[in-house]
Amino acid sequence: MVYIYNDTKIYYKFYNKSSLKPILLLHGWGSSSDIFKDLISKFPEKSFLVVDFPPFGKSDKSPKNWNVFTYVGMLMSLLDYLHIDKCDVVGHSFGGRIAIILSAVKCSLVQSCILVDSAGMKPKRTLNYYYKVYKYKIMKKLGKSVLNYGSTDYLSLSPEMKKTFNSIVNTYLEEYCQKMPVKTLIIWGEKDKETPLYMAKRLNKKIKHSRLKIIKNAGHFCFLECPFEFYKIVSGFWEEIWYM
Repeated sequence: MVYIYNDTKIYYKFYNKSSLKPILLLHGWGSSSDIFKDLISKFPEKSFLVVDFPPFGKSDKSPKNWNVFTYVGMLMSLLDYLHIDKCDVVGHSFGGRIAIILSAVKCSLVQSCILVDSAGMKPKRTLNYYYKVYKYKIMKKLGKSVLNYGSTDYLSLSPEMKKTFNSIVNTYLEEYCQKMPVKTLIIWGEKDKETPLYMAKRLNKKIKHSRLKIIKNAGHFCFLECPFEFYKIVSGFWEEIWYM
């Protein structure tokens, strides 16, 4: 299915549309909703709604002038269009950013929230980081090429999406975490290098009604690397939320 938002085509899909209170799955940057297929298959009795964040998956490849709040606004508009007034949210990495803001600014929409190796916390900067920034600025000032500077995620983007990416990674969400009133489960890979474990502990401290579960020997994609343990944790949380 396709929904148009700000002249941008947004792909979404329901699995087992048996409820107006589905579980909303939000994927990470550079991924798509397909990454959740195994998770969905493990809970065939539950209703899921997935969305491809542009420019990924089957959504438009060149949204213009988007930032993290545009993605949140798009989701709110889509849920309104679908007449969904309550859902449980699962956000991985970038999807966690969206889940945090949505839970803080439109808490009436969110029944519970699961953050999986979520982005959004201000990183601790090393001397190596500042050296790279300094080198980049010097190279640019001297008129030398800086086209190959940046992460793999960044270098693969169009010029328009590089602006969006820069805006997103420099938007920190500590303030929004403190405004989240919903029950939140934080699941983290112990060996995550993309969003290190100290970020999980900071989220846990900032979000009032939260608990942290750490999956040993897992990295940034803990739900793919240790699926059995992940599904067990998630299932227990959902049963508690729905049947308490």
